[in-house]
Amino acid sequence: MAKKKGCLGCSFPVAIVIGIILLTVGVISLLGGALGKELFSNISLPAWLSVPSPEPELPASVIFHLFGFPITNTIITSWITILFLLMVFYFGTRNMKLIPSRYQTIVESVIGYLLGFCEDIAGVKYGRKFFAIVATIFLFVITNAWISLIPGIGTITIHTIEGHAELFRGVNTDINFPLALALISFVFVEYWGIKTLGLGYFKKFINIRRFVASIKLLFRGQFKSAISGLFYGAMDIFIGLLEALSEIMRIISFTFRLFGNMTGGEILLLMMLFLAPFLLALPFYGLELFVGFIQALIFSGLTLVFANIAITPAHSEEEH
Repeated sequence: MAKKKGCLGCSFPVAIVIGIILLTVGVISLLGGALGKELFSNISLPAWLSVPSPEPELPASVIFHLFGFPITNTIITSWITILFLLMVFYFGTRNMKLIPSRYQTIVESVIGYLLGFCEDIAGVKYGRKFFAIVATIFLFVITNAWISLIPGIGTITIHTIEGHAELFRGVNTDINFPLALALISFVFVEYWGIKTLGLGYFKKFINIRRFVASIKLLFRGQFKSAISGLFYGAMDIFIGLLEALSEIMRIISFTFRLFGNMTGGEILLLMMLFLAPFLLALPFYGLELFVGFIQALIFSGLTLVFANIAITPAHSEEEH
């Protein structure tokens, strides 16, 4: 039986139709953006095919007040994210079957991947204890990142007291939310460190044992050993202060890493849409999907790593 000729697995008529559609979208994309308007100033498209100049704003817009508390567009988006995740896992685990359906398989695969990720880094015992917070951070960050990429979500506006504002906005682009996640991560790490090691957890921040011992040697007249011990004891105190400072700086680095990458990606997409809708923006959509996954993995992964470090004694007894 003779094989039908075609292009990329399609018959020639289908390939021609697809080519015409792609060419039409490309031409409209070029003419509807700022790049096409600059090159072909004599050709104008309807207003609904043109993309207005982007006006990115860093502060979130207040949509309404609830009991005196301002509700911003990022808070509304975070509520949608929470409801979406609740629905996904509720319907995925509502009727568990021995032979899972395709949907149950996907949900179980996500949970299995995150659980395995925790156990690989922290071990089975602590990996299962860290799993809940690490998985929540990962799912919350990645869902927020991908929801903000839904085409048209930023074009829904509403009239407020302050004027027109976007009804929905990516949560990760509001610095308050990355800061809140960073604080949750910080509290989680410190909690597990204190719970596992007790007061011994603070040895890495306050380590004055060698310094005090050297002072005692100084009063006993052992000047050579005392001077050496005082030097290294002062180094221990200085390192402890650096450790404490690094714990605080972790909040700042977590916050601005997520906020900067997500905000920068959103502005990049807005600029590409403005220059040539669809034509230039489509590849960057794929890039931002990947960036959202990487940022969620980095945020949750670093939380897991620091929690694992926190439960490890800062100074083992054999060093002394």
